[in-house]
Amino acid sequence: MTTTGRRRALGQHFLRDPGVTRAIVDVASLTPADLCVEIGPGEGALTFRLAQHAGRLLALEVDEALIAALRPRLASLPHVELRHADARRFEYTTLPALRPSPGGRVVVVGNLPYSVSKPILERLVEARTAISEIVLTLQKEVAERVAAAPGGKRYGALSVLTQLYCEARVAMTIPPGAFRPSPKVDSAVLHLKVLPAPRVSVADEGNFARVVKAAFGQRRKNLANALAGGLGAPVLMARQWLLDAGIDPVRRGETLSLEEFSRLNSFACPDPDGKMKGLKR
Repeated sequence: MTTTGRRRALGQHFLRDPGVTRAIVDVASLTPADLCVEIGPGEGALTFRLAQHAGRLLALEVDEALIAALRPRLASLPHVELRHADARRFEYTTLPALRPSPGGRVVVVGNLPYSVSKPILERLVEARTAISEIVLTLQKEVAERVAAAPGGKRYGALSVLTQLYCEARVAMTIPPGAFRPSPKVDSAVLHLKVLPAPRVSVADEGNFARVVKAAFGQRRKNLANALAGGLGAPVLMARQWLLDAGIDPVRRGETLSLEEFSRLNSFACPDPDGKMKGLKR
């Protein structure tokens, strides 16, 4: 596959509107004390603006052809490093040590290819202890899902598992004409601020994620049936978990708040002996 073919397969669209790049940098609010990590610098439209504000800039690019074209243009900027790396596998825990000042932030900025935006976002949330803020350009529908409140169709597992750890908002919408080539859908800038602690208490984060994903796995079913199917438990057991958590078993996952998911998790998690709680004997 050619380089152009790979980019199309990734759904990669390069920013070309100077007004949009300025607005994205404004959202990031970078200072000379901050380390900025740019995911996917591409042709550099956003890179040079970020470099004007950040004390240090680390640009992660997976496409070697783009690196070869961009590296000479960045050679005169000693505080900018262009690194060949896959953002889905990069070790983000190393970032705090690269800050130009101990009191500075680590701010991740990126215009993500549509096809890999979700795994990159999940990877960044997993690495939240090493990151202060995240500013991502995504497909508008994905950004709205992340920032959605309970009760709507867009609210789902991605919303819950991101908002547990981050303050999320859609900062701006970007029309297709701001990119080359123009995508067929609108994009949006998602702004995440990592919280100092999770919004609600979660005893077992792995189990919490499994419970949340099960609750949304079969959206047409009520919670008792969705949980039973997603967790491989009897329906009566799932119903009892919900009752113990003070949640009506006939509700649907999109109606639950973070606090309700936290309560449910405390009853649906395994016992010390490996058995699932909630089964009345």
